[in-house]
Amino acid sequence: VIETTVIFVAIGLVVFALAFLIVVLVAPFSVNKEIEDDQNTSLAIIIGSFIIGLAIIIASAIHG
Repeated sequence: VIETTVIFVAIGLVVFALAFLIVVLVAPFSVNKEIEDDQNTSLAIIIGSFIIGLAIIIASAIHG
């Protein structure tokens, strides 16, 4: 049981990291600069929503 949990966690983290990397690369601006330096709250909310949505999708795919 623990082995499958670790495997699913690893797969979920890899998929999550790849999706987040794609979003950062596709954005026509620096996401890091916009959120940290310019205090762009709306972008932070959008990125946070993306993270939550992706986590729900990964969890449903793993759960079956």
